[in-house]
Amino acid sequence: MIDERAVVDPSARIADDVHVGPYTVIGADVQIGEGTWVGPHVVLQGPTTIGRRNQIYQFASVGEVPQDKKYRGEKTHLEIGDDNVIRECCTINRGTVQGGGVTRVGDDNWIMAYVHIAHDCIIGDHTVFANNSSLAGHVVVEDYAILGGFTLVHQFCNIGAYAFTGKASGIVKDVPPFVRVSGPTAKPYGLNSE
Repeated sequence: MIDERAVVDPSARIADDVHVGPYTVIGADVQIGEGTWVGPHVVLQGPTTIGRRNQIYQFASVGEVPQDKKYRGEKTHLEIGDDNVIRECCTINRGTVQGGGVTRVGDDNWIMAYVHIAHDCIIGDHTVFANNSSLAGHVVVEDYAILGGFTLVHQFCNIGAYAFTGKASGIVKDVPPFVRVSGPTAKPYGLNSE
């Protein structure tokens, strides 16, 4: 199920039923679990582990080296769980030694087009990232959080479980669980009662 026009490193470990589209590049030390669909023109670099039944759409860059000036080629990782949807043109980077060496995305997350997840971020389960949401390094997003389109999150911030950010929110401080925030410098606007 690997298109003959894809380029796959011999060290990549890909389950038998994984679909890989044309012109996709899968580098060394990439592992892809059962039932995953990888569209055309995707770049997967390792060390990266991708779980089962994920969908990765065209032009995504997953597992590339971190965008951090301190990075000197150390072996760091990206871990992606099961049942995630990663839409067009998303970028998800590996971790850095200073941040523990791993970027982690949990299970059943919906990551829409043009989302950036930087080095050393930890994403829980069942989150939603609307288009163009961007996380700086070392951000934690807990389970069921929803980031509105064009939300920008400063490094080292935490987004609590069930939190909700309005469109174009600028997050420069932690957002507690269940809190709705919005604005260029985000301010609280009540609880996410949904």
